[in-house]
Amino acid sequence: MPAKTNAARAAATKARLIKAGRRLFARRGYAAVGTDEIVRAAKTTRGGLYYHFEDKRDLFRAVYEQIEADLAESIGKKLVAAGDDPLRMLQVGVAAFLDSCTDPHFSQICLVDAPAVLGWQEWRSVDQKYGLGLVTAGLELGVSQGLLTPQPVQPLAHLLLGAVGEAGMMIANAPDPNKARREVEPALIALVESLAREK
Repeated sequence: MPAKTNAARAAATKARLIKAGRRLFARRGYAAVGTDEIVRAAKTTRGGLYYHFEDKRDLFRAVYEQIEADLAESIGKKLVAAGDDPLRMLQVGVAAFLDSCTDPHFSQICLVDAPAVLGWQEWRSVDQKYGLGLVTAGLELGVSQGLLTPQPVQPLAHLLLGAVGEAGMMIANAPDPNKARREVEPALIALVESLAREK
């Protein structure tokens, strides 16, 4: 029984650290947040922080991964609600991602800090872990139903994910993110629609 209690306590501490880190990184950015502040906000000790994470960067990675997982789950639910039309699913997925990019907290962590803190390769690795599966599934469904031009899906999924990510960067770094979102969506939707097989 004590082992279970200790495991539950450790899991609760880790969850509090991620929650505190997420809130602080979102508000002020990675560089402006110190580990002492995170520890105080999580109501734990520096030992508690370093028990679960190597350093602040490791905690940040866990925060970023959690946000990407939450986003993938949220978009996945919207795709299910969109029905079984692959083009419609891709359009809904693109729109949902672009919406998230107008949230300054999401943008700060996922599009501003994550590439700088983690480096491009690690940032893309996490992004692909969650986003690539959704894009690939939509494309595979479209090809199997004969709605999209038959072609190798994997390279296309990478290219489409790259285009969506670049659109997110444009929104995150724009003086007016909502305006940038409105401007970029038609181009992305046109790109998605261009994948449809000619009848």
